[in-house]
Amino acid sequence: MKLESLKPAKGSTHNSKRVGRGQGSGKGGTATRGTKGAQARAGYEHKIGFEGGQMPIQRRLPKFGFKNPTRVEYQGVNVCTLQKLSEKLGVKEFTPETFISSGLVHKGELVKVLGNGEITAALTVSANAFSKSAVAKIEAAGGKATVIE
Repeated sequence: MKLESLKPAKGSTHNSKRVGRGQGSGKGGTATRGTKGAQARAGYEHKIGFEGGQMPIQRRLPKFGFKNPTRVEYQGVNVCTLQKLSEKLGVKEFTPETFISSGLVHKGELVKVLGNGEITAALTVSANAFSKSAVAKIEAAGGKATVIE
């Protein structure tokens, strides 16, 4: 095989469309640009998303819903999960660092303790928010719930 004998794979190349070469080319007159209007003129540039005058897809599709810009997202942790972790690791005090190191939440996320499940261990829990049922269950087990600002 020699460098000069190389050629593209069959069917991978196409002849370019030769426009503006008269009536005999089959693309004469308007050179495939249609008649009149900005798109038929030289120097025409369209906006991103322009579909040739057809209603663009971002305007055809319906809009719905609402994104609250001031919403505060919490990562929920149930009291039954705290109970299991305290039994497994022997931890009696839960802080945001404990939640991160145990893999319950990611770094930078806010933690909310939820009241799903049962708790028997007296735990000291510090989190960004608590549900009323979670506070009641933690305090009934002899623990303490502290809200971090």
